Amino acid sequence: MKYLEKPLVFPCAGEELLGILAQPERSSAIAVVVVVGGPQYRAGSHRQFVLLARTLAAGGYPVLRFDYRGMGDSGGGRRGFETVGQDIGAAADALVAACPEVTRIVLWGLCDGASAALLYCRESGDPRVDGLVLLNPWVRSEATLARTRIKHYYGQRLLQKGFWMKLLRGDLAAGKSLLGLWRNVGLSLAGGAQTPVREWSYQARMAQAWRDFPGRILLVLSGQDYVAREFAEYAKSDPAWSGLLERRGVRRVLLPEADHTFSAQIARRKCETLVLQWLQQQEWRAERLAG
Repeated sequence: MKYLEKPLVFPCAGEELLGILAQPERSSAIAVVVVVGGPQYRAGSHRQFVLLARTLAAGGYPVLRFDYRGMGDSGGGRRGFETVGQDIGAAADALVAACPEVTRIVLWGLCDGASAALLYCRESGDPRVDGLVLLNPWVRSEATLARTRIKHYYGQRLLQKGFWMKLLRGDLAAGKSLLGLWRNVGLSLAGGAQTPVREWSYQARMAQAWRDFPGRILLVLSGQDYVAREFAEYAKSDPAWSGLLERRGVRRVLLPEADHTFSAQIARRKCETLVLQWLQQQEWRAERLAG
């Protein structure tokens, strides 16, 4: 399907934000707002968001990718992912104004963009948002990173004969690696002791948003990414996340060959196809319910 790309300039808290709208000639009632992971701007690593937007627009879905305040070509000071709710809301407003046929919005977020999308839903309760596509969500803390390193890095190293041979020979790198293991064990144990204090951490607020979200969620995890592994470990071990990934309406997909930003062409295309098919399923589901 043919589509046009055009710039949108729209207000947000006294500043001007810039976005690029990919608008199909015949639009679906479902549109996508790309919430970028930072710090980066609307094009994404290796033009990831550009290519995604064009693929989805060719499938009939309007897509807006935009710069937060303080990033790319948008005005204002730079902001962290926990404080971009107004930016996401302003982008949703601009998209609906430019595409009046749109009645439903899907937020697509990578890394801390996925985290920001969840936090926006919790803060705003925006009824237009009835779908979330979350890729490798960010739940980083010292404890979660330590646990991930122990399981996926140090665990493998300790099973390698070469590592122990180097250690016995007094190899400096092997010694540092062992010290790193003990440090991560300490951080992991310390993090577990802090659970009550973290009740309203951003990770806990993400969990609450996930639990309360009334729409559908597509969770995509990369097999070659520590951020994805960290999220999986966190969701499995933290009580606030208990059962959330198995809830009805949640589809979880692992792409074993993909890295954090789906930089390989085959991984990127698989991800784009997956998202497009999921959007089509949401459209079919809405039509069935309306009928």
